[in-house]
Amino acid sequence: MTYKVKLEVFEGPLDLLLFLIKKEEVDIYDIPIAKITDQYLEYLELMQLLDLSIAGEFLVMAATLMHIKSKMLLPPEETQAENEEDQDPRAELVKRLLEYKKFKEAAAELAQKESSQKHFFARVGSGVDVDKLPASQDEPFEASLFDLITAFTKVLKDIPKDVFHQVVKDEFTVSEKIHDILHMLVDRKSVVFTDLFKAAKNKAEIITTFLAVLELIKIREISVLQHAPFGEIEIVRSMESIKPAGEVNG
Repeated sequence: MTYKVKLEVFEGPLDLLLFLIKKEEVDIYDIPIAKITDQYLEYLELMQLLDLSIAGEFLVMAATLMHIKSKMLLPPEETQAENEEDQDPRAELVKRLLEYKKFKEAAAELAQKESSQKHFFARVGSGVDVDKLPASQDEPFEASLFDLITAFTKVLKDIPKDVFHQVVKDEFTVSEKIHDILHMLVDRKSVVFTDLFKAAKNKAEIITTFLAVLELIKIREISVLQHAPFGEIEIVRSMESIKPAGEVNG
């Protein structure tokens, strides 16, 4: 692939681990390290396949997980002089996750307060255009990078096998897909993420479309929202990207 997306996101390896723990509904104090490690590596592999700019800390965490996994496969020591917490190879990782989780929850609470204030004091040029969202009783929230990758993985699995083997002369560029997505949002309040791929002719087009979504997020032309954890993802235009009638980016 010749197109590289460098996302300016705050999600790191600890975010991915917390995402997987929540997704699998496992106890953070008793992480099934083999299962979580395998899933972590799958996400890492997909991120590399998409040629995303992956920070070195992701690779460091991968090595850490594999080290913990290997230690847990060893037979227990005959002497147990150390306390149980020190003996568990996961203890340090759990401690880091719990501390980071508290930090994220505090940050989310502050963000929620800021969002609530917007209902009383309008601030032009930021956030999501609430008026353009479909009516819902649930307050939408931003989907994470890992939610997007999860949804993209499902798209790949649901695409018929014959699509992957079609020989298509047309070549698709990220710029063209960006233009297509923005035009879809001219007359529609939102677009369901999976709808972007229904007309895809081959795997290359699917990947290019996904990269276009990531690029639009990066330049803040769109927002990707969910109404429930791990729920369906909707794409809307960001308020700061709204232009006067007749103007469409791309």
